[in-house]
Amino acid sequence: MNLNNDQEILQSVVKKAWKDPAFKSSLIQNPVVTIENFLGHPINLPTGKNLAFVDQTDSSTIFVNIPAELDMEDMELDEDQLDVISGGTNDGDPPIYIKPVNSGDNIFGGN
Repeated sequence: MNLNNDQEILQSVVKKAWKDPAFKSSLIQNPVVTIENFLGHPINLPTGKNLAFVDQTDSSTIFVNIPAELDMEDMELDEDQLDVISGGTNDGDPPIYIKPVNSGDNIFGGN
């Protein structure tokens, strides 16, 4: 597995959860162990932080996420986000932008 940053890792996790119901169930019930097994190494979850995955695939339910308040003074887009905004493509797949809030970077131990 050649995943080198949290964004790529989370994209791979979501894609696997879409295809593998047992993996998705495990991810929801025991996210840290499931991610560590998926990666083959411990993750760098900051002290005092929890990891949770929520299954939002039920089309009969409208899910609303209440995110942390944005710090507009410290907001910066990465290259992938700038590409999407400027009309760049992502190999035909819709972009999956998932970033844990208030966690810092490199939770999953990528480069």
